[in-house]
Amino acid sequence: MNSPAPPLVVKVGGSLFDRVVPLIEIFREVGRPVLIVPGGGKFADLVRRLDVSEDAAHWMAIAGMEQFAWYIASHGIPATSTLALPAEATVLLPYCGLREADPLPHSWDVTSDTIAAWVARELSADLLLLKSVDGIHHHRKLLSRVEDPDLVSDEVDPAFIRFVFDHDLRARVVNGRHDERLRSALRGEPVVGTLVDPRF
Repeated sequence: MNSPAPPLVVKVGGSLFDRVVPLIEIFREVGRPVLIVPGGGKFADLVRRLDVSEDAAHWMAIAGMEQFAWYIASHGIPATSTLALPAEATVLLPYCGLREADPLPHSWDVTSDTIAAWVARELSADLLLLKSVDGIHHHRKLLSRVEDPDLVSDEVDPAFIRFVFDHDLRARVVNGRHDERLRSALRGEPVVGTLVDPRF
């Protein structure tokens, strides 16, 4: 008998705002415990257009993540501000914990991608980044695996890949608009996407 899969940190990108309901249905269907880290999406995009300091922008964007978290929670997902591995699909309210720990630079190089990686590191969990792209590309080619910690990619924030390598994490970038890819990723099966794993 297979042992149950361990809890997973799943970042739901803000571009998947319109996909929240089907994503939640798949989380429940597969049954693997996931801690959802919300992206900033349209809430953070508004902050980018404002003339504010990097400190203010950092906390305003994280407050934007919290708004997206409450939107996800409004569809029947428990919300928590406690950084802990969940027993079921749960969405993280990130603002208070990040204000207390303040672990990352206040810069647009750090977005919810790297914040999700920090959460995964704190919980010693693997990370799944759900976005509206198939993975990380280099010279227009989809990479099945990232081997260069200094790789620069438009698909993830500038700090993300280096953070994953520096902290020996295992992260996968998958297109959250494909239901079967999400199911496969949650089950630990081979899936179209990009693996970022310095231990591989």
